[in-house]
Amino acid sequence: MSDLVVIVYPTEEKAEQVRKELFELQKEYLIKLGDAVIATKSEDGQIKLHQVINTTAAGAVSGSFWGLLVGVLFLNPLLGAAIGAASGALGGALTDVGINDKFMKELAESIQPGNAALFVLIESMTADKVVAAIQGYGGVVLKTSLDESKEQSLRNALAGHIASGGASAPSEAAPAPSGAAS
Repeated sequence: MSDLVVIVYPTEEKAEQVRKELFELQKEYLIKLGDAVIATKSEDGQIKLHQVINTTAAGAVSGSFWGLLVGVLFLNPLLGAAIGAASGALGGALTDVGINDKFMKELAESIQPGNAALFVLIESMTADKVVAAIQGYGGVVLKTSLDESKEQSLRNALAGHIASGGASAPSEAAPAPSGAAS
């Protein structure tokens, strides 16, 4: 079973640094990620999701390959590739892999403009080593599906960075209300 963790950072750059750190930890087999998405809120309130995998582009590449193959069979490879790319891009745009996009956009509504929320879907991890690696970045836990003791450990580690003179916490991200962390 996977766990969801959402941490708010004061900038998109800080959230991206943490996401890159998690990818490095994944190379060391300390964490296995199902998805890692950064949601930002612009000054005009627009929510933008920064996905790791662009499903539209991946669909277009796959579709053009299969379209080219079918086109060769019917002696019109260019038309086949074009139709395949278009249908693949449409299929990719309609595909939602990992964390539900609608859920992320709804939750990101609660952050302040300029802040970024890092959504991480964790399939497995060595918790103590992962927390030690990311605690230096600070951040405020917005929501998790971790059990209460693991969630509190994460909150304390991130808060310890802030208390020791690290980056200030985003002002809007108060601890999740009781029951929201499950």
